[in-house]
Amino acid sequence: MPAEASPARVFFALWPDPAVRHALALLATQARAECGGRAIPADKIHLTLVFVGAVERARIETLLWCAAELELRPFELELSTLGYWRHNRIVWAGAATCPPALRALVAVLSHKLEGIGIRFDDRPYVPHVTLVRDARKATRSISLQPLSWHCKELVLVESVAAARASRYDILARWPLGCD
Repeated sequence: MPAEASPARVFFALWPDPAVRHALALLATQARAECGGRAIPADKIHLTLVFVGAVERARIETLLWCAAELELRPFELELSTLGYWRHNRIVWAGAATCPPALRALVAVLSHKLEGIGIRFDDRPYVPHVTLVRDARKATRSISLQPLSWHCKELVLVESVAAARASRYDILARWPLGCD
């Protein structure tokens, strides 16, 4: 099937600035050394807002329009917690509390997607940044010094299957208001 005919696997996310991405990539490398598995490369580090999954390519324009209609505001996210989900073997970084602006962004985006008939993963939202996949255990010796992330960019990302690992192509970017 030609790439244009195959569905796109997409998600909306917050994309960190280089300093935050670097700090999280370093943390991922440290966690992988202790827990095993695969550290997430710096160029893939993000915080998923809404995972849409497979969508017909013809509907991507609708997704772009949907996000462009949002009234977006920048906000601060403090990543201060390291965790491990045994069921899917993921080491992650997260916030002790979800900022109201983040929860509102996810809710408004989800509502817009529902309104235009786009299906998506609607499990309860747990903001986290995946650091390591296929980890054998939780990290015990690594602590996360609170990391402040000034969230100021929403992106629509396509996960494209490749020979060794998927790659992330950013399809569109929207600034979260003015600083």
